[in-house]
This record gives sequence, C-alpha cells and structure tokens, in this order.
Amino acid sequence: MAINVTPLDLSRAAYDYHLPEDLIAQVPAHPRDSSRLLVVDSPTHHSHHRFWELPDLLQPGDLLVMNNTKVLPARLYGRKPRGTEVEILLLEEYDDRHWLCLVKPGRRLKPGTIIEFYDRTSHTDSPATSPALTARVLATDPATNGRVLEFDAAGADLMAAFHQLGHVPLPPYITDSQASPDQYQTVYADRVGSVAAPTAGLHFTERLLATLQDRGIDRAFVTLHIGVGTFRPVEVEDITTHNMHSEWAEIPKDTVEKVRQALARGGRIIAVGTTSVRSLEGASQTGELQPFWGKTDLFIYPGYQWRTVQGLITNFHLPCSSLMMLVSAMIGRQRLLDLYAVAIAERYRFYSFGDAMLILPTATQA
Repeated sequence: MAINVTPLDLSRAAYDYHLPEDLIAQVPAHPRDSSRLLVVDSPTHHSHHRFWELPDLLQPGDLLVMNNTKVLPARLYGRKPRGTEVEILLLEEYDDRHWLCLVKPGRRLKPGTIIEFYDRTSHTDSPATSPALTARVLATDPATNGRVLEFDAAGADLMAAFHQLGHVPLPPYITDSQASPDQYQTVYADRVGSVAAPTAGLHFTERLLATLQDRGIDRAFVTLHIGVGTFRPVEVEDITTHNMHSEWAEIPKDTVEKVRQALARGGRIIAVGTTSVRSLEGASQTGELQPFWGKTDLFIYPGYQWRTVQGLITNFHLPCSSLMMLVSAMIGRQRLLDLYAVAIAERYRFYSFGDAMLILPTATQA
C-alpha cells in the first residue's frame, strides 16, 4: 500500500482546508447509525450512503477492529481553600494517586497549592463542609504546561470520586450541544481511561453490530486511551519534525489471533477510527502484528508503509491535524482534500458528532 510522496505532502500547510462553521456537528445523529457515510471504493470513485448500510458495503470474512476505550468524566471543577475557582482536565494517570492535568487558571496553581472538590449535586460546598476530594499540585509539566496532581484518594476510591464529581469533556469545538454523556460513548466502551471518544465508533448501534455478525463480519477490540493531544494541530511546518503525543494502548493476544485468522481466510482488516489504526500499526512495527501493552507515539503520514490495516472507517478531521495526515497516508493527500471538498459541498457534518467515511482496501490501490 505504498503511496507516492511529494515534498508538498510533508508541508503542514498542505493539510489545511476551510470548513464552514455551521458544518461542525453539535449533536450526534439519532439513531446513531443514521449518520451519512461517504464510501471511497477506488482511487477515483466515491458514493454516498447511510451508516446503517455498512453490512452491505463490507464482505463476509472481513474483520472490524474497534477501540473499546471509555471516556472518563475527566473535567472537574474545584476551588482553592480561599475560594478561587479551579477547573482541571485529567490527562494521564501516572499511578493510582498521581495524574497529569491541564488546569485553569494555570498561573495561580503553583507547586504546593491545594485544590478542593465538592459534590455540587448535593449543594454541600459551603465553607463548613469537608470536600469530597482534595489534590495538591506537585509540579509543572513543561511538555503540556499542565500540572502533576497528588490526590488524597487512590485506586478504586479515586476512580469512584472522579465518576461522582467529574463531567465527560466534550471537544472544544462542540460549543452548543444538548448531547447526554452516554452519547459521547461507543456502545461497546468498557475500558475507562480516555479524555475523548473514539468517534468513528459512535455510529454503531447494538442492532447494527448484530447484523454485521449475522453477515459473517467479525469484530475484535484494541484499547487506546485517547489524550488531549488528539485535538491539537500539528504546529511545525515540516510535519516530519512533529513531536507526536504518546498514548497508552493494549492489543490483546485474542485480537492478534483474530487478525491472523481473518487474513488466512481472505478477509480484510478494517480499522474503526484512527486510534485503532495507531494501535494496530504501533504493534506491527516488527513487520507482523504482535500483542502489545504500553505507550505508542507512532506518527503516520504519507510515505508510511502499512503493515496490518487495509481499510478504515473514520470521521472528518480538523485541518492540519495528525489525523488528516494519517488518512492521507492511506489514500493520498490530494485525494483526501478532494473528498473533503465533496463532503463540504454535500453538507456532511464534521468532527466528533459528525458523519463518517469508509475507505475500502480497493481505494488504496494506485
């Protein structure tokens, strides 16, 4: 699946495009699988469908690989003992008591600062009431400009406190949404740890999954806990010098075996979302997919030599993002931009709650 690369392909500006603001989806489709689906089945041909048509667009024997991460209620609101309001976003768990967080206002939260969190639903955050959770700022993280926090609870108790006090964080471009927290979770999410949903999976319903299974289209799971870096654009002009953020991933042995079995029977490996791509390809760097547990910082851009993934289901991504570069590595940058122009002209809905694109393996053949 080699793609010819030109110098322009490696310029950040080459992945920019203009999106009318009213095409940024603020609420998900209802039902989920009624979202639109742009199907790319050759280097020159595409067609328009609904997501519920997916079983007719795939083949018996194909394998869908899905990211089963679950979004953590990662946004917490607290205050300093003297009353200054504080907002934190959990980014990464260091151990059962320490987390890396983004904080507001950051300049006022120096090492040693105490943050108190109250259960706002019970209206007990008066000065005479003990906080439900406290944290102490230990250090500043130069890479993220975040803070390392030490909480006064640990392990399961801390996770329970997050679920009691926290809010599911919607992406910054979703500014006017009435979506419920469960609408920002896939129906198969069961491994808590992300600060963002693997949005290509939001289109699946239980009924659609059952239909796929009945048609002989199998599924397997990986876990990649998505960090805030997924929303950040590439900022260097030469994208090859971009410092890719790392994320925790797990590819279990049974998923590796399912991939091998699918390939042996002539099935195709279709990744559901760019996070599934990063998981599978990150665990394939020896040349063959292997079980994996740890962090991956794999950055996929045009010129990448694919090892496991053959097709992709993905949403429409932010300009100049590493996600656009990943998809360009599969079908070519200009082809992707042309498809985005079609989607804009046809008024597809973009980003996390938006519509989807199915890139079939036949679309990657030059």
